[in-house]
Amino acid sequence: MRALIIGHDHASPSGLIGERLVERGFELDTITVVPAERYHAPGVDFDFPPLRGYDLVVPLGAPWSVDDRATIGSWVGGELALLREAHALGVPVLGICFGAQALATALGGAVERAPHPEIGWMGVETDAPELVPQGPWFQTHFDRFVVPPGADELARSAVGPQAFRTGRSLGVQFHPELTEATLRRWLDLGLYDQARGLGLDPDELLDRTRELREEARRRAHALVDGFLDRVARSPAATGAEPAAATGAVPGACNPG
Repeated sequence: MRALIIGHDHASPSGLIGERLVERGFELDTITVVPAERYHAPGVDFDFPPLRGYDLVVPLGAPWSVDDRATIGSWVGGELALLREAHALGVPVLGICFGAQALATALGGAVERAPHPEIGWMGVETDAPELVPQGPWFQTHFDRFVVPPGADELARSAVGPQAFRTGRSLGVQFHPELTEATLRRWLDLGLYDQARGLGLDPDELLDRTRELREEARRRAHALVDGFLDRVARSPAATGAEPAAATGAVPGACNPG
């Protein structure tokens, strides 16, 4: 089984999510849209691979806004098209932060500025704790998604929706993939100043991440298991069979 991991920048690996997917039998094909040297000028040309042969798509986070075409250029249009195609064909998508915002936008929802940023470890109010535990989850975003038509909102915070399900796909606003190493990269690339500007102590964010390391791993793995067993295996909303050529999902989602 093969999973397409869409990394939007060099500093945001699949982390704990990728770790659990490998444990569940997936081979990960990771692409990086914006190379390190273009991190501050992400308007690159990029061609997304065809979906054929993939059993799962995981678009990760990014430090940019889905609807900021002036900054990121045209490549996001290719990603939205890929996510629409995946949904239509019944290929499961696990969207994380920017990836969830892209999934929502692709399916008729939207992205808008949040009333205020969320940065740090925070709980969420969840209607489906067996799929999306209440956390705490690491958050770092200034935008929020508008749940697409026909989707079910599964979790929320005071800022807005935190998770939605549609067909065989799930989008989450938080960062279940986060590790301490990834957070250090994000802090070095600008999150340090953003956190300080909001009155937060970056060292405390790192300390909390270190304290929650094993708990966060268990929770991230549980999220992947719930997604694979409860969402990705469900009947497709379109009635289509999965497009992937390698078989069905085995039985029983950074700054953005």
